[in-house]
Amino acid sequence: MKHAFTPKHIVLALLAAGLVYAGYWGGARQHAASTAATPAAEAASARKVLYWHDPMVPTQKFDKPGKSPFMDMDLVPVYADEAGADSGVQVSPALRQNLGIRMATVRRADVKDTLELVGTTQFDESRAEVLQSRVTGYVERLHARAPQQRVTRGQPIATLFVPEWIAPQEEYLALKRGGDTALAAAARLRMRALSIPDALVAEAERSGKAQTRLTLNAPADGVITELAVRDGAMVGPGVTIAKISGLGTVWLLAEVPEALLGAAHVGMAVTASFAGAPQRSYTGHVREMLPGVGTATRTAQARLELDNHDGSLTPGMLMQVRLEGKQTASRLLVPAEAVISSGKRSVVLVAGDGNSIRPVTVGLGRERGDDIEIVSGLEEGQKVVASGQFLIDSEANLKGILPKFAEAGAAAIASMPTAASAAAAASASASASASAAHADHSAHGGKQ
Repeated sequence: MKHAFTPKHIVLALLAAGLVYAGYWGGARQHAASTAATPAAEAASARKVLYWHDPMVPTQKFDKPGKSPFMDMDLVPVYADEAGADSGVQVSPALRQNLGIRMATVRRADVKDTLELVGTTQFDESRAEVLQSRVTGYVERLHARAPQQRVTRGQPIATLFVPEWIAPQEEYLALKRGGDTALAAAARLRMRALSIPDALVAEAERSGKAQTRLTLNAPADGVITELAVRDGAMVGPGVTIAKISGLGTVWLLAEVPEALLGAAHVGMAVTASFAGAPQRSYTGHVREMLPGVGTATRTAQARLELDNHDGSLTPGMLMQVRLEGKQTASRLLVPAEAVISSGKRSVVLVAGDGNSIRPVTVGLGRERGDDIEIVSGLEEGQKVVASGQFLIDSEANLKGILPKFAEAGAAAIASMPTAASAAAAASASASASASAAHADHSAHGGKQ
């Protein structure tokens, strides 16, 4: 039986042939692209690795890949074709300006042996006065009512009633009225031994009556820091009535870190100020270094003495303290913000030749205001990054991360040709089968 091919059959056959050709052409093109990418990936993988390192510690080299012992990142390979450029991170001038990176110069300066500390004021205990009773009696009246009360020199503190003074004074007055001068003189000595003041004896002679009340006055200007009795209390010889601390000078206990104990010594000049009057400064000197280091704060205390003739300082004030030595020393200084501290080490980013910036591990000394001493690692005149160093640190980390993405991308491209060719062949086969089936169905349909 012969089949008659109509124009419709011819069109369908041409469409099927076109689909087969399109699938073949697409697969060939993808295969060509993957073939072109493969040499590049092979060339990258064929580069000779000299060693691995941490970009932030370029001087430390490792013979195999792994985790950096300094940063939370993987070690970065250094290839033979780039080993000559061991210069850290490349940062162009335009990028420096966009990131706001500011440079500073390592400078040498003559600095004094100074310490910046924090201290708390206290009463000067060396100038405290104690008011005690010398006789046995009773507190008839307490003029000072509570601790922390300010008093002036000569101000009454307490009045005592002393019954033991009545008999000696009566005896003395009787002998004196009788004209027995020898016995009267002996009675006068006895009253003095009983701590009867001469002023009371004179008052007894004038009035002819025994004086039994003794008023105790403040021996100095100051504050009552201790009041041990109340009205009606019985006191005896040696009992403390009150303790008065003067405010002409105050103590300042400054906390000295354990690491700086060697720099603090007796006699250093002191300049102190507090937040209530920052423009006002108080001067003094280091009186003594107290023994012992606090287990919680790891600090020792320096006892300083400040002049407080105007009484503007009171105990318990928190003050900023500056201790200044007399000797000066030459030190290398950089801005304190230029140092990156990780806990185990300290790093400064140093500008090298061209646009390179490399990290340098440094040894630190003491802080000098906004600057910090450099003990080792840098030289005078070098340029260091003073701001934006954390962005450069991130750039160094990315320098180790981005090659991994590039390698992963190359591997993905290398695996694409097989999958693309299979897809193209499957597409062409499916198109051809569908076209043939459709043509055969049309042919049978035309015969019927």
